[in-house]
Amino acid sequence: MLAKDVMTTEVVTVHTDSRVEDIVKVLLERNISAVPVVDAKRRVIGIVSEGDLIRRREDESKRSRSWWLYLLTSPEERAREYIKIHGHVAGDIMTRNVISVTEDTPVGEIARLLEKRRIKRVPVLRNGELVGIVSRSNLLQGLAARKDQTSGGAPPDDQKIRAQVMSLVAEEDWIVHGLNAIVTDGVVELWGQVDSEDERKALRIAVEEIPGVKKIEDHLLLLPPYLQSP
Repeated sequence: MLAKDVMTTEVVTVHTDSRVEDIVKVLLERNISAVPVVDAKRRVIGIVSEGDLIRRREDESKRSRSWWLYLLTSPEERAREYIKIHGHVAGDIMTRNVISVTEDTPVGEIARLLEKRRIKRVPVLRNGELVGIVSRSNLLQGLAARKDQTSGGAPPDDQKIRAQVMSLVAEEDWIVHGLNAIVTDGVVELWGQVDSEDERKALRIAVEEIPGVKKIEDHLLLLPPYLQSP
């Protein structure tokens, strides 16, 4: 199984001039934990995670710095830290040097990468352009689908079905973003959240109409009212 078999293709992104308060709203509204920062060509130049925001808040509350830590840091490092703590836009607070993978990276390799680097997700790039993201939950979804992680990827028909499901997710404005699909031998496993039972039923009907779909396994969660889309 490869990154392209499990990745979320509908990726929420921000730009370097996106304000911190707007990023917080995006994370809450989309029920996600991080957003890639991209340029005009969708090249990833950074990422802002909930961890960055939490550390920012913790650092703001500190009254003083240990004297020995002050001696071990250069003026440039202290200046960068000040910007990260007090900056107002994504370009100020984002984590740079983002680790990424390609569509053909095996999920086993991605799992080891997440564990080694102690991160929760990696952007997926095609010729340098962002095309998806693989998170720990995506890996669990792939594992739940009981597919062999050492295989060369999903069969062509399964890849075609998944592409059509993800295209449906991108095109239909009534579908909440963040849905994902794993396809094994024509069986489509749907993961993510829905706002209502009507949305769940409509999504199932839409997927059932895709040629080659043999069965749908519904793992969708119904969001509580306070987290639903307006």
